[in-house]
Amino acid sequence: MTAAAVRSTTTGIPTPRTAADDALPTTTRSIPSAVAYQRVLHQLVRRELRLLADLAAWAPADHAGRITELSRHAELIGTVLIHHHTTEREAIWPALRRTAAVDAMRPAVDEWTGRCARIDHMLRAVSTAARQWGVALTEPARDAFAMACLVAADAVDAQTAEEERVLLPLIAAHLPAENWTAIAATSRCDLPARDQLLVLGLALEDACAGDRARVLEGLPRSVRWVWRHGGERRYRATVVRLRGEPPAR
Repeated sequence: MTAAAVRSTTTGIPTPRTAADDALPTTTRSIPSAVAYQRVLHQLVRRELRLLADLAAWAPADHAGRITELSRHAELIGTVLIHHHTTEREAIWPALRRTAAVDAMRPAVDEWTGRCARIDHMLRAVSTAARQWGVALTEPARDAFAMACLVAADAVDAQTAEEERVLLPLIAAHLPAENWTAIAATSRCDLPARDQLLVLGLALEDACAGDRARVLEGLPRSVRWVWRHGGERRYRATVVRLRGEPPAR
């Protein structure tokens, strides 16, 4: 398999998207923070998995430093998504069941559970392929890693699109803000501070203006201060090293 064979359709750094609520006056925007969190997290993972496939496909097969860099980023993205699935499974959907008597919800959540279990398995396969590339230092091993990223990206695209179509409207309609606040306060992903700031930057990168505002407003004041006084700068430097280009914004 050649590098060209696994290269995804991504042609460059994605441009910021525009969500429907961006076109509305600020006072009429009523997207809950829980939905904003889901949307930016989904977008982050979709983008980064495809970028990893692109970057790996063109990476020198035997460059140990580059392999380590891409492998660490893949591990970070996998950790974030697996934790997100755990939070949904153990906290968000049970809370929604307690507040929403929606007949269509149970089969939708059951379908979500099966899809996410398969995606978690794919993410672990990405980690395995990364380790094998680091040992083999060969083009086939590199291409296997790139293909694993691309397969996972395709699965995440399909799963998150369905989740946003079916389940996010239920969150918006039936999950009280105080329930989401409690979930967010107790479902922290155990990452080093530097990685947390990197994930924040990746989440904000191409989110719409409304979602960016909602995510930032939901952070502790101390985190917002760190982000504005060095965190954003370090995030941009990390992205440049990883991609060879600055983030979208």
